[in-house]
Amino acid sequence: MGTGPSGRAGARLVKWVVIALVAIVALFVFLPFAVVPNGHRGVRLTFGSASDEVLTEGLHWRTPLMQTVYKMPVLIERSETESEAASRDLQRVRTQVVLNYHVDPKQVVRVYRTIGEFDNIEPRIIDPTVQEAMKAVTALFTAEELVTKRPEVSDRIRFAVNNRLQRHGIIVDEFAITNFKFSESFDAAIEAKTVAEQQKLKAERDLARIQVEAEQKVAEARGLAESQKLNAEAQAVALQAQRAAVTPELIELRRVEAQLEAIKRWDGHLPTVSGGATPLLNLDAETLQRGRTP
Repeated sequence: MGTGPSGRAGARLVKWVVIALVAIVALFVFLPFAVVPNGHRGVRLTFGSASDEVLTEGLHWRTPLMQTVYKMPVLIERSETESEAASRDLQRVRTQVVLNYHVDPKQVVRVYRTIGEFDNIEPRIIDPTVQEAMKAVTALFTAEELVTKRPEVSDRIRFAVNNRLQRHGIIVDEFAITNFKFSESFDAAIEAKTVAEQQKLKAERDLARIQVEAEQKVAEARGLAESQKLNAEAQAVALQAQRAAVTPELIELRRVEAQLEAIKRWDGHLPTVSGGATPLLNLDAETLQRGRTP
C-alpha cells in the first residue's frame, strides 16, 4: 500500500517536530552557562557533587554534560506545624504555630549537602524541630500558665527553634503561637474558674463600696456630733458670760428702773384693795424725788 502526498507531508512534520525537541533538549544540556533567578542561590554540581562556591543571581558558566546548577530558594517561606504535648500538670495540649523562615544565602551549599533539595527542608528539619521544642517547653508550664503566660511560652519555643534551625543554615524570621487547644473538661474547668473569679471581684467591689459608704456615714455622724458639741460649748460660754455680767449693782439698777417706770405710769390714785386696806408702795424719798424730776 503506497503513501500519497498527504502521508509524506505528515511524516515530514513529525520528523521536524522530533528534530526540534531533540535540538531544544540538546541546547539545554550542552549550553555552557546557567541562569540563577531572583530570590535563589545556585549550587554547582559536578557529576552530582556540590562545589563550595555559592552562585549568586545571574549568569554562570558550567561544563556541559559534567556540571549542573541546582537553584535553591532563599526567599521567606511560611510553615504551619501542629503538635500535641503534655503540660506540667499532665494536661494534653494541641498547639498550632506559624513559622516564617528562609535559607541563609551564605549557607546554601551546606544546606544542600546536609538536607538535599529545598522540598526536604520542611518535613525533615522544620517540623521535627518545632514539635520537639514545643514538647520540651510545654512540659515546663501548667495548662493554665500556657494561657496566662503565652508570650513567655512563645519566646521560649522560638528561642529553642531558632537555635536548632541555625545549625542547619535556616534562619527564623517570625514565630507565633496561633492556638492552644485543651480537652473539653479542662475548658469547662477554666470557664468555671473564670466565672468564680468574676463573682469574687464583684463581691470585693461591693464590699469596698459598702465600706466607703459606712465610713462616709460615720464621718457625717462625727461631724454632726462635733457641730452639736461646739454649739453647746458656745451656748455655755455665752450663759456663763451672762451670769458673770449680772452683778448686785446691775440688779439694783434694774430694780430702780422698774420703780421709776411705775411712778411714771401712776395717775395719783391709790388702787382699790378689798378689805379696806391701803396698799403701800415701797418708795423712799430719793426715789420719789427722782420720779418728780423731769
